[in-house]
Amino acid sequence: MLKDQVTFRRVAAGTLLIVAPLLQALAVLVDPGTWGDDREAVSFADNPALAQVQSVLYHWSWLLMAVAVLGLVHLTRLRATRLGHVAGALTVVGYISASGLLLTDPVEWWLGRRYAPAEAQRILDEMLGLPGVMWGFQLPWMFFAFLGLPVLTVAVWRAGFFGWWVPAVVTVGYLGSFAVPYGPATAALWIAPVAGLGWAGLRILRMGDAAWAAFYPSAVREPVAAARS
Repeated sequence: MLKDQVTFRRVAAGTLLIVAPLLQALAVLVDPGTWGDDREAVSFADNPALAQVQSVLYHWSWLLMAVAVLGLVHLTRLRATRLGHVAGALTVVGYISASGLLLTDPVEWWLGRRYAPAEAQRILDEMLGLPGVMWGFQLPWMFFAFLGLPVLTVAVWRAGFFGWWVPAVVTVGYLGSFAVPYGPATAALWIAPVAGLGWAGLRILRMGDAAWAAFYPSAVREPVAAARS
């Protein structure tokens, strides 16, 4: 499979669209801050083991989603191409940036062990408020993930690959989470996109190599078909 560009990319895209959002849903479920104190300096200190697990799950979820997005962009080669390119690029940048910020989690745990919650938060805010940290790692890049992915699913829907309900579920799940405090409501909202993105991944796995290759321009498609004959 590693020698076959069509099979490898199709299977990788389909698998990651199932796995990446599932890891994010698991991360929010095991995060001590979801069910306990919303101040991470406190909740992480209450259960440092789960705090590390959720950080690892978020990290790999967002890194893998950045790769999975390339599979969705592939589905816009023939229709909604401009929208797919712009939304896809922004989404990739967003997920990679969000993953990098997870290194603040052990810092919050360390501060929470040594300072009162208010002081721990003050120190962290001062660190994250540095111009290089804020504009180089946080704003606006990290928001591109949850803003860009719904737009990208709209592009794939316009390309005719899946029904309207997929971008609807992804939009409600991820954009809706901005309207509620991080907690049980976030968990419910982030579980919803697992169904939509998982369905997209399953469709990709089931579509077969010929259907995947059909999205390539004919100049690419014909040599691939000749190599398989």
